Amino acid sequence: MRGPIDDLATPHPLGAALPALYQEDDLTQRMLGALDGVLAPVLSSLDNLECYLDPALAPPDFVAWLAEWVGALVDETWPPERQRAMVARMVTLYRRRGTVGGLREQLELATGGDVEVEDNGKVSWSPGPQAPLPGTPDAFLLIRVRVDDPATIDRAELERLVVAAKPAHIPHDLEVVAR
Repeated sequence: MRGPIDDLATPHPLGAALPALYQEDDLTQRMLGALDGVLAPVLSSLDNLECYLDPALAPPDFVAWLAEWVGALVDETWPPERQRAMVARMVTLYRRRGTVGGLREQLELATGGDVEVEDNGKVSWSPGPQAPLPGTPDAFLLIRVRVDDPATIDRAELERLVVAAKPAHIPHDLEVVAR
């Protein structure tokens, strides 16, 4: 939470910017000094804006806001390092959205486990002419997440993440198993 910071000096005092006549007026200087105290945290935040927008440096409560900016589904129960990693990688993951690799990477970030995504091979090729194509004729995903303790995984949240990251028209099964 942002707020006032005791004894934070402003980098741009208002009183120094006034004409000489007002710089000698004690009342004017005290009033502007009070405004300097109010504006100092605002100016400090603006001067350090790039740090607020970097998930690795942002204050913890700001990371959740950044997650909303980039559309990352972040669970509040995750460790802060995992939340920061998901937000930092989300823009890159959107480039790979809907692919097996993108889904795998996003689930690995979310769970901290090993993820195996089996695609049925709907789009495939054969090494020889007239050879049977691998996979089944219907599109399907089998997602297997291997973690140390499956009880620590919120299955509903993981399901929500899978639905958001995979192509909408492809059905899937999700398994969470121990390593």
